[in-house]
Amino acid sequence: MSDLTAHVDSLIEQMTLEEKASLTVGRDSWTTNPVERLGIPSVWLSDGPTGLRKSPRSDSIGIGDSEPSTCFPTASALASSWDRDLLATVGRTIGIECQAKGVHTLLGPGLNQKRSPLGGRNFEYLSEDPVLTGELAAAFVNAIQAEGVGATPKHYVANESETGRMYVDTVIDERTLRENYLRPFETTIRKSNPWAIMESYNKVNGEYVAESKRLLHDILHEEWGYRGIVMSDWMAVNDRVAGLDAGLHLQMPHGKTEQLVIDAVRNGDLAESRLDEILREFLAFVLKAEAARKPETTYSEDEHHQLARSVAAECITLLQNEEGLLPLSPSAEVAVIGEFAKKPRYQGGGSSMVVPTRVETLYAELSDAYGNDLPYAAGYHGETTTDELIAEAVDVAKNADIAVVVIGLPDAYENEGGDREHIDLPDAHNTLVSHVHDVQPNTVVVLINGSAVDLTWVNYVPVIVEGWLTGQAGGGAIADVLTGKANPSGKLAETFPYRIEDTPSYTSFWPDAHASITFGEGVFTGYRWYDSRDIEPHFPFGFGLSYTTFAYSDLKLGAESIRQGETLDVQVTVTNTGDRAGKEVVQLYVHEHESRFPRAVRELKDFAKVEIEPGESRVVTLHVAADDLAQWDTAVNGWVVNTGAFDVLVGSSSRDLHLQGTVQVESTSLPKKVYTRSSTMGDLMKIPAIEQIVRANIPAGFNDATGADMLMNFMYHTPVAKMVIMGTVTEEQLQGLLMLANSQG
Repeated sequence: MSDLTAHVDSLIEQMTLEEKASLTVGRDSWTTNPVERLGIPSVWLSDGPTGLRKSPRSDSIGIGDSEPSTCFPTASALASSWDRDLLATVGRTIGIECQAKGVHTLLGPGLNQKRSPLGGRNFEYLSEDPVLTGELAAAFVNAIQAEGVGATPKHYVANESETGRMYVDTVIDERTLRENYLRPFETTIRKSNPWAIMESYNKVNGEYVAESKRLLHDILHEEWGYRGIVMSDWMAVNDRVAGLDAGLHLQMPHGKTEQLVIDAVRNGDLAESRLDEILREFLAFVLKAEAARKPETTYSEDEHHQLARSVAAECITLLQNEEGLLPLSPSAEVAVIGEFAKKPRYQGGGSSMVVPTRVETLYAELSDAYGNDLPYAAGYHGETTTDELIAEAVDVAKNADIAVVVIGLPDAYENEGGDREHIDLPDAHNTLVSHVHDVQPNTVVVLINGSAVDLTWVNYVPVIVEGWLTGQAGGGAIADVLTGKANPSGKLAETFPYRIEDTPSYTSFWPDAHASITFGEGVFTGYRWYDSRDIEPHFPFGFGLSYTTFAYSDLKLGAESIRQGETLDVQVTVTNTGDRAGKEVVQLYVHEHESRFPRAVRELKDFAKVEIEPGESRVVTLHVAADDLAQWDTAVNGWVVNTGAFDVLVGSSSRDLHLQGTVQVESTSLPKKVYTRSSTMGDLMKIPAIEQIVRANIPAGFNDATGADMLMNFMYHTPVAKMVIMGTVTEEQLQGLLMLANSQG
């Protein structure tokens, strides 16, 4: 027994039932209840995740008046860096600020998946892919916790939209739940052991997550071995006693439910031993958080701001650069158009809103780079424009060599608590682009948005820069990319579709009349949907350009075959064939030749971001674990790796895969096939001995090739028991075939 365990047990033995109950619910908006007579401290929780949002008082929500902190790029931007080290840098820096401001645990990162671009909180989530999400989240969590500050991955689980989020029922099959929505949480827990997990508001298959023993105890605790705490999203608790019994350690904020817990123990509805189990893990969390405090911590706001600028530059994604217009020439006459250039939107709305320590604007930073105030026109106000604003913008644009037009989504479009109704940019912004391009073909569009948008002008605008919501230093970071001070290296962590009608959840995004959302697309989310159905997107998952070019060569697989439990090393040589240093994101996907269940054409399994000098070649090593190729098999209620051939595909996006190899995988988890009367003749005939018997006994009248093929096609999909009814085989012969199949299959 460890010293901590012994101490926790001693505390529980000394506590009254009333004191125990008090620890199961928050004291106020942000802190937990202390038990002062036993030296049990209060823990301060605070919103994040891309910047500390500490309320000035623990009894105030504090949105809009929180203590100033460094505002980093939102999660959708950070994920576009595809850089584990970068996420670690951000986590470490936020951890330092948490320590300096007395915060024990940060509420983040967000691990929900992007079922649809319409998700109002997509800016706060990392990706549409569970592997990319889990890997980046684990890097962030490890780094912030290394600073002695807990992380809280959220919102567990299947809370993929905002409409009706507090009551909606997510109807989802087990395989999809496991492979797409639980997987990022499982990866993060296994690789970083977060101190806390935040559960979500919604139901999953009819049961609120806050009271789900299956999700909170059976999966988190028993299957994954998680021993941190589970806290509620704010006001997500419906039945506090049921939640405690299920494994919900902490209700936030204060909900006046202590007496319900006390009564439940006294009347036998909740075993006190179960309450003690919950408190052991909760007290371990509290004591660990307090022991990790570093009240002497200080930091430089200037240094953190400069770091935020370099981080943001890594996230910016170059989508189009015809004629090499970027980087801007130092001698070019540049006009800047668009209100966002002077009044930037740099973060999303809701509980993650950070009060920044300062804010850079693209106009000021670009003017500084050129040494003078550049010509400017607003072009629009918010999401509206006028003839006068357009005329002013046209006049400024036609008198320049290049027009930089800054457009995007206004604040109202992306907010916690509501979803977008479409993926269109405001008409005023699209109109501005059209009119500017009419007089200035050298138009550079800079997008400011937190998630995918439709680009109606993509076919005629030569340059598109996805600037995302890049935090307080985003203006300077975008200026650095436009002028070439920084070479863009972002890659899309979500697909940009042409139409909302092309998206996987188009027919099932909104709650129905019974407040249910059916995840009917199954495992085919994001690029898996577009690739498997050969739907052309605006820009595919993993796509992003650079000011240099890269060549891929010499794919080497570490083995021709691997068994379950083994890992395949994959090496590829990447050469910088351009004239400037740059960073490339090397992406590895797999394609299974013959899957037991429907599967995407290709699935991301690993990635690496590497910096390469001009003319330099780098050997990049990626990894594919055989276990990572598994699918969830509901028949055995577990992960199963299939035996067979898998293509290993390496390249620069999900649609630009330069090299390919094949590895044979041998499974040790594949369940033995059991043949029954319901099995089809086709199943049995996959066994050579049975196929020979069947073909040797083709009835008279089917002996010619056409007749035999017709009979075989019919029999192939017919349950073997039907063959007895038809008189094709006797019951005795059927039993003989099943015995043979089960002995050889």
